[in-house]
Formats: sequence, structure tokens, C-alpha cells
Amino acid sequence: MILNMNLGADSYDIVLERGALGSVGSLLRLDRKALIVTDSGVPAEYAQTVAAACRTPFICTIPEGEASKCFSIYEELLSKLVEYGFTRTDCVVAVGGGVVGDLAGFVASTFMRGIDFYNIPTTVLSQIDSSIGGKVAIDFGGYKNLVGAFYQPKKVVIDPEVLNTLPERHIANGLAEAIKMSLTSDPALFAIFEAGEHMERLDEVIERSLRIKKYVVEQDEKEAGLRKILNFGHTVGHAIESNGQFAELYHGECVALGMLPMVTPDIRQRLLTVLKDVGLPTEHKGDTEALFTAIEHDKKAAAKNITVIYVNTVGTFDMQTIPLTELKARLSDYLN
Repeated sequence: MILNMNLGADSYDIVLERGALGSVGSLLRLDRKALIVTDSGVPAEYAQTVAAACRTPFICTIPEGEASKCFSIYEELLSKLVEYGFTRTDCVVAVGGGVVGDLAGFVASTFMRGIDFYNIPTTVLSQIDSSIGGKVAIDFGGYKNLVGAFYQPKKVVIDPEVLNTLPERHIANGLAEAIKMSLTSDPALFAIFEAGEHMERLDEVIERSLRIKKYVVEQDEKEAGLRKILNFGHTVGHAIESNGQFAELYHGECVALGMLPMVTPDIRQRLLTVLKDVGLPTEHKGDTEALFTAIEHDKKAAAKNITVIYVNTVGTFDMQTIPLTELKARLSDYLN
């Protein structure tokens, strides 16, 4: 199946097909130099499959984990492009999860003012969410995605078969983003989770999530309005993620916790059941002051106000700009 992200001159196809990794030679334009960026947690054969389809491939394997989204590794990848004599006609290919996609995309967006970028996501989280939409970034100063750009890929290739090598926790981590989108935009998708059918209908979960994000990005590419709904759960989630006390939590796990204060009590009970069934955390006993400090540094905070997404009814959302003090009060009430 092919979905088209319609963004005018920056439009691109999203290929969702089992076995697509083995067909990248016909799906992508790889008759040039290609820097293939992957990480140590991704099975090496995935990048090697892509390399075998390239005319002149160079594989760069970075350490697994969020810590790789940093200036030093960004600089290292730029240095490789220079060392290998890349030009504006060459490309960067990400083969991995959200960290790899964000980092490789940011490298592509800034090298020679932008070269072609392809994304081949290999985790549930990146297939469902981060591989499309054009947000690329690195972390800085202890805060996620503080330095970045909007830079659309030339094509995204999603092969659900590569998910077979993922541990259960990584699958649950990615499904948090699908749960997020179901709560704001798709009651039928949330019903799949409530029925406990998310694994047997995983391809459908991925497709429905992609269609939601595609629609939102097409309406609001640069996050001036509607696209802010994709931040549901992220304001608090990113704050938890930035807190050193919770370094053991993955991104999706933090988003799961971040959604709980942002729904009505009745939806919260339903959400708690779903999160437990999927295998996501449901309790956060952290320092409220530390969370609030992190939120104050959030990109979505302006002056003393912040825009948050609140869900009153499954499938709808309420975008609220509230004082930071009110958000702090809500968090305090929820955590206590």
C-alpha cells in the first residue's frame, strides 16, 4: 500500500508493505553515494540489505539510545559525508528507530543546505509516528529536540516484518503513540486496543495511525495549529523523559504517563486498562517541581502560558492555552 503525503513540492510516498525492505532497490533512488545511518541495536542485516541495493554505500553505525542525538555524533556524521566526498546529488538513508531518523534527517537537512533523505523505520514507534512529518532534530542542554528543523524525506519505506525482532517492551513503547492518536482522532482505533486486538491487527494499527498523522501534517506542516494535537501526552511526557530520575523509561512509556493527566477521569480509567494490557507504565511518583522546571523549558511554552491537548471524549480533543501555574496545579492534583 502507498500513502502520499501531499505537501506540494515536498510531497512524498509512504510505502507500507510486508517485505518492502528487500525491495528498496526499486523503491528508492540509490544509484549514487548513500550514507546509511543505523545504530547498534538494529540487526546489522537491515542496513546491509539497503547497502546491497546502493551503487556506493557507506554504513555508519552509531551507539543505540537517545544519547546519540547529540552534537558530537551529528558532527561525526557530517565529517563522514565530507570524508567520502558527498555532494548535493547524494543521499542519506536512516535505517532504525526514532533516534536514527531524527539524527540522520537533521544531518541531511543541514549538509550543503540539504540533500535527499530516505527513512526506513525499524521500530513500532518510528513506523507509526516519527518517520513521517518532517521533524528532524538533536537534543541539547538536557532537553529533547531543542535543535532541529522541518525537513521532509523523499520517501519512507515501512516493512512491518522487521518488527518481528523487537522485544515486547519496544513494541509497547511504540504502541503508545498509536494510543495517543486514537484518543484524539480515531475511536475505532481505540476500540482495537480496548478489545485487546492490537497485535493481531498490527498492520491496521500502523496504517490507521499513519493516516491520522498524514492528514494532520498535510493541514499544518509547521505546527502552527492543528499539528499540535500530535503533542498530546508529550508536554508532561517530555518533562519526565528529561528528568534524570527516569532515564530507564523509553519515550513511549513517558508519553503514556503524560496522557493520564490530560484526560477526563472516566477516560483515564479506560486508558489505564489499555496501558496495562499493552504493557505500558501507569504510575509516576516523581518530583513535581522537577517536572515543572522541565516543562518551563518546553518548546511549546511561551512566556507564562503553555498550549496543551486535553481529551474529553475519545476521538476528539480540546486545545487549551493555559497558565503554567494551572498546569502545575493539574499535575499536582493528579500525582497526589
